[in-house]
Parts: sequence; C-alpha cells; structure tokens
Amino acid sequence: MKNSEDIYILAVETSCDETAASVVRNGRDVLSNVISSQIDLHKQYGGVVPEIASRKHVEKINPVIHEALEQSKISLQDIDAIGVTYGPGLVGALLVGLSAAKALAFAVKKPLVGVHHIEGHISANYIENKEFTPPFVCLIVSGGHTHLVHVKDYGEYEILGKTRDDAAGEAYDKIARAIGLGYPGGPKIDRLAKEGNPNAIDFPRAYLEDGSFDFSFSGLKSAVLNHLNRCKMMGEEINDRDIAASFQQSVIDVLVSKTVAAAKETGVDKIAMAGGVSANTALRKAMQEACGQENIFFQCPSPILCTDNAAMIGCAAYYEYIKGVRHGLDLNAVPSLKLGQRYV
Repeated sequence: MKNSEDIYILAVETSCDETAASVVRNGRDVLSNVISSQIDLHKQYGGVVPEIASRKHVEKINPVIHEALEQSKISLQDIDAIGVTYGPGLVGALLVGLSAAKALAFAVKKPLVGVHHIEGHISANYIENKEFTPPFVCLIVSGGHTHLVHVKDYGEYEILGKTRDDAAGEAYDKIARAIGLGYPGGPKIDRLAKEGNPNAIDFPRAYLEDGSFDFSFSGLKSAVLNHLNRCKMMGEEINDRDIAASFQQSVIDVLVSKTVAAAKETGVDKIAMAGGVSANTALRKAMQEACGQENIFFQCPSPILCTDNAAMIGCAAYYEYIKGVRHGLDLNAVPSLKLGQRYV
C-alpha cells in the first residue's frame, strides 16, 4: 500500500538506443529499473542508426513501461507524476518516449515532468549514496557528451568546461573501429587496454589554454590514426593492446587532471562522475586515486546506472517535481537541449 507521504515517479528514457522505464520513490529508492538495450541490433552497422533505434523504441516502449510498473508493485493510479527525457538526444527516439509519457499523463491525469538527459546522468549519483548531496563537481563522459559541471544545488548547474570536438565516448568508438574492435568501443578498449602498456606510445594530451576546463579529443584521435597508418606503411607490427592502453591513458590523464583542478578552483571537496564512459574501470581507478591524494570525496554510480537508464530520470524528475516544475502536453523533444536550459 502506498504511504501518503511518499512520492512515486514513473520515469521513461528513450534518448538513444535504450528503451527504459523505472519507478522511483522519493527520488532515491528505485523500485524497478527496466532497460531494453539495442546494442546487438546496431553492432552490425558500427554505431546507432537513428531510424532503426526509433522503430525499436516503438516496439518496446509499452512492454517496458508495463514491466516497470509490475516489478515496482505500484499501480499507475498511485503514481504521483510521470518523468520523461525530452532532450538532448536523437529526435525520433526522444519522441517515442515523450509521446508515451504524455499519453499516460493525459489518460490517468497525472503531472508531466520533462527531464534533461544529462541532468539525469548527474542525478544517478544520488541513488546508491543516500547521503550524497550538492555542491560538487561532476564529470559527465558519454558517447555524445563530455562536460565538467559545478553542481551548486539540485537543478542548479554551472558548466565549467565541455568538449570542443569529439566527446570522450565518441573518440573511444572511433579508435575501437580503427583497430578492428567494433561497436560499442568503450567497453572493448577498456578490456583490451588491461593487456597493454599504457606508456608504450606517447600519444598527445590536449590540455588547451592555461586554466581551461574544456576538452578536445580530435587531435588524439588523429594521432592514433596516423600511428596506425605509419605502422602499415612501414610494415611494422601493430600492437592493438598497447595502442588501446596508450590511447586510454591519454584520455584519462586529461579527464582526471581537469576534474581535480575544477574541484580546487570551485572550492568543493566532492567529485562525481556520470555517463557511459564513467563505467570505465581504469578511469574510475585513476579518479579515485587522484581524489584520495587531494582529500576529495569521490562518488560514482554502479555501471548499470552509468549507461542510459530511467532510474536516473526518475531521480531528476523527483527534484524537479518537488520544486513545482510541471510541463504541459505540448512539451516537445529538443534534440540539442543545453544543460540548464528550460522548456518554454
């Protein structure tokens, strides 16, 4: 039976290639977290095909929502609000989840709360560590985003830096493709790098201007591709393990150093990570060690909460809901939605 003081959010997430739904109580207690992944479907194309992703969302959205409600043992009538990702992401994919959420909100007369996808990733840090609260610096690293954000309060963000070209996850996918690992590149490079020497090849680290918290990975990507081409032209052996390890070390060195520097500059003593690349084992270890040396508390979600999921959307929706945020049924998908931007 529902406690009258509890707030239950049914959340929906379809921004890319995961169809997900979750029921979250009071922002931090996940009662269900159902994810239908499309990775196997897109592998043969070497990446996500937007039209295929949208069609698969249409097929999966209703069964996934139904399963999330069943697992939570909370009826749709007892849900207080419906949270849904409305950007950023693939527009066709976003529209599927948004349409389903709006239909449910209309049918059962429940409030609709639109959620920013990256805000969801940041909020994933609140789920397992019930004591974790703002302010902190958060590094968001995924296939589409690399951001350094000062989280001043729930829903209050200052972007300190972001990528000027490739996102970290995008660079992982491109290098994985170049050395024949296939898609998705991040987990495959992470595994292969464990067998290689991270100091074997001196790939560049783009720290940019003094004091900058921005990122750039296009130069690193080019350096790896040039190394591969040179080896082929010279008839030299290509050591995939060392290439993966050296590439990954270059990415990690930049991510960790800039994140720690950002925490020092903003005067916070807590660092969090979010997004698919934050599941990378070497990055997690390096960030933990760097934070330990600087007496900074480090927080990162379990891998299942790093990738796209609806539990994080439910958490973010809760904090929006208790602030009084409500969206109308005219809420539209905003594929290039900026963090901190609000739908009007």
